[in-house]
Amino acid sequence: MQPNKKRNSLLCPNCRKLISRSAPVCPHCGLKKPGSMWKDNIFTRNSVDHAGIIKVIIIANIAMFVLSLVIDLRPSVFSSSPFTFLSPSNNSLLVLGSTGTIPLFHYHRWWSLISASFLHGSLLHIIFNMIALNQLGPLIIQEYGKSRMLIIYTLSGIVGYLLSALLGVQFTIGASAAVCGLIGAALYYGKSRGGTYGQAIYTQIGGWAVGIIIFGFMVPGINNSGHVGGMLMGALAAYLLGYRERRKENAVHRALSMTCIICTSGVLVWSVINGLWYGFA
Repeated sequence: MQPNKKRNSLLCPNCRKLISRSAPVCPHCGLKKPGSMWKDNIFTRNSVDHAGIIKVIIIANIAMFVLSLVIDLRPSVFSSSPFTFLSPSNNSLLVLGSTGTIPLFHYHRWWSLISASFLHGSLLHIIFNMIALNQLGPLIIQEYGKSRMLIIYTLSGIVGYLLSALLGVQFTIGASAAVCGLIGAALYYGKSRGGTYGQAIYTQIGGWAVGIIIFGFMVPGINNSGHVGGMLMGALAAYLLGYRERRKENAVHRALSMTCIICTSGVLVWSVINGLWYGFA
């Protein structure tokens, strides 16, 4: 057996039925060239496995968190307080792409609207956000598909942080605006679908949404405008893109998703280069 030999079959990226890789058209749903790299890749393959793309996002967040600590390592990083333990410095976060009124309007670092979603202020901060992503992500992938989930996640982070900057938040970071976009998408799905299942999702996720907003008002330093902006954008994107029961994932969704992937990858590469340059120069 040759372990590196390319497999001859695959699950159709559109209908998820087993077909031949060389088939010019999927015999089940009519998708053209289902075996092409554009349609069969890490972001479309094994879409039933929710963990794949969620794991990629979590790993990216962890990598950026570790880098933010390494490029400006200080004794205070090892604080005994659980709220500040392993907290990167403001300088470290700024060079890696924290966003807000100062980075956006003074330094014109518009790329920070993407990079900020991959930066966190403490170990507790990243743990809470990644747990929320790991719980919400599979639901959104199940009901919207991977491509639409990535679009919702990316746009929610951008719009949430843009809104908070326009409302005067000077510096902000974290995956929470993007995660709140998933909450907005889940709320739209539950309300739109209705029935016992839809109502259960709407009620449960609605409780999350209310809890997050109340928590934001109670705890200083929480970017509530970013959270609300993310939720609103998530709901709007979900409305425009549609969910699986009403609209199948199509080429436009995949193209938009790939655009989000390319932009995010480019920004993170630039963020790392920027951080290493200023951190070790």
